[in-house]
Amino acid sequence: MDLQLKGKTALVTAASGGLGYATAAALAGEGARVAICSRDLTRAQEAARRIQTETGAEVLAFQADVASEQDLTRLFSEVGSAFGGLDILVCNAGGPPAGGFGALGEAQWATAFQLTLMSVVRSVRLAVPLLEQAGGGRILTILSSSVRKPIDNLTLSNTFRPAVYGLCKSLSSELAAQNIQVNGLAPGRIETGRINQLDDALAEKRGVSRAEIRAASEKAIPMGRLGQPDEFGRVAAFLCSPAAAYINGSALLVDGGAVTSL
Repeated sequence: MDLQLKGKTALVTAASGGLGYATAAALAGEGARVAICSRDLTRAQEAARRIQTETGAEVLAFQADVASEQDLTRLFSEVGSAFGGLDILVCNAGGPPAGGFGALGEAQWATAFQLTLMSVVRSVRLAVPLLEQAGGGRILTILSSSVRKPIDNLTLSNTFRPAVYGLCKSLSSELAAQNIQVNGLAPGRIETGRINQLDDALAEKRGVSRAEIRAASEKAIPMGRLGQPDEFGRVAAFLCSPAAAYINGSALLVDGGAVTSL
């Protein structure tokens, strides 16, 4: 299926690894010109080279901490200059720290607020003029299955990810008249470094091994396994494409059926 992304321009934040990288690679594989960023410019450049080698697409790397308003302002200016516009924004950020409510201090709440919620607020604010200039476009936020079901030991994610989805719902109504569609993509347990970190944190809390945590999570997934990053990336590319022309304000789960609520 041709997703009709050839010639489109996309920015994927926090994309030097994990789900951001998988999304950028999928967009590039469909022929889009892609910009990625990371707090570490060297990592971003290495990721861009890998994607470009694998896909043949134009991939540009930038340094930016998405929790920094100054960095984001500079990033969008640089991407706008490099591409002459923007068609697609994918908002991604590293997940907030694990921990229950009692283990979290004021500083951790403030950091998670900037990283998880305000990074999206600022990115959208900066992207909208570029998307309007292009005649419309797509905004996709990478969420978490915690928007549907709280996850043990992830109080910060359980708080701020639903807030991001609430923002997406509001934006999907406000921006539709400008031909800008806004959706969220909510991963369950996808095989990334982040999942290993979370499994280690939960294993320590419960006093068991990571292998036991992994086995229990796989048992709870109807498909019986963790997802792969490329499986997530392909769904992200679809939601950013004209093939998803009538999807707006949705939060699609990519979780192997783990969330069983209606």
